Amino acid sequence: MMCCAPDAPVAKQYPIGFTPFPYSTTSLTEVMDFVYGKIKTDGNLIAHHFDDGMPWAEALADAPFPSTVTTDWAFRKEHTPSGHQVYVSITPIHLSRIGLASNKNELGGNQPLPSPWSGYTFNTPQVKTAYLNYAKRIVAYFNPQFLAIGIESNLLKINQPDEWSHYIELNHFVYTELKKLYPSLPIFVSVTGFDLAGYTGANATDQQSALRDLLADSDYFGLSLHPQLSSFLANEVPSETVLQSILSLSNKPLAICETSYPAQEMTLLGGTVVYQGSAAKQKQFFQNLFAVCARHDTRFMVNFIVRDYDLLWQQIGSPDDFNKIWRDTGFYDENGTEREVMQVWRERVY
Repeated sequence: MMCCAPDAPVAKQYPIGFTPFPYSTTSLTEVMDFVYGKIKTDGNLIAHHFDDGMPWAEALADAPFPSTVTTDWAFRKEHTPSGHQVYVSITPIHLSRIGLASNKNELGGNQPLPSPWSGYTFNTPQVKTAYLNYAKRIVAYFNPQFLAIGIESNLLKINQPDEWSHYIELNHFVYTELKKLYPSLPIFVSVTGFDLAGYTGANATDQQSALRDLLADSDYFGLSLHPQLSSFLANEVPSETVLQSILSLSNKPLAICETSYPAQEMTLLGGTVVYQGSAAKQKQFFQNLFAVCARHDTRFMVNFIVRDYDLLWQQIGSPDDFNKIWRDTGFYDENGTEREVMQVWRERVY
């Protein structure tokens, strides 16, 4: 369904910002000073994105969380710029979108699920209670203006369709219970936009069915938009018409929960996949996206990273795989030099 006509913009100011994703693990104080400094000066929203597992047992028992969780939360809260709006995104789905989120313990995130959690499904009562408890605690701690309780949830329908109905049951339960407690807090899930509209190998009809399932318990139409994960790669900038075909799939308020565009050329998997990214294409993508968002009731936008993470990529062994996809999508390059996309971005910071 069409949200609004291309010649009838409903443009308004809305917060824009970044996640505090680090570009290196060395000189971490200097790194995070740079990242949070740019979040402060180059936007008015911060996105706290939690996608590396859940402290399942502690959440179920409503017990103290591991120090890896509490220390991270405290650092983020302490460094959140005063006056910035806060967007928190959590998910019960594994980072690879293949099933239940991994465990998070004193060793960190993305740890194997212990028994009995390894045998649970999304609608297991213990999972439902634990995830609700976790969501309540993170809302109480960060007091966000926006909350996502699922990240790129539609990918589960592709990767593990047998679990889809179980996940929808969990999402309905958590959304319903949270709305009782926080009726004015926008609560929603994000979905990968290019999968919905036939720009990937996914079945668009099946994906739009998944979208309808999700939007039944979602205040916003939350989108994850990364053209490099679509048929466009970084060889062609999605036009306003293409972006409009995605953003018009719902008439709910729109949130660009995460987006990016590669500003440099790169290859993947031994050169078998080529991304012809450039700073000019990155700028054009955001010009197109802002233009289309002006035709919709847009509530916020997040570019995922502040600065290219070439250093981090090297520190993890320079993998020639999925880890490179977002390496060159910063608004600052690996040397901290501002890219031309900032001309477009800053015009929208109110």
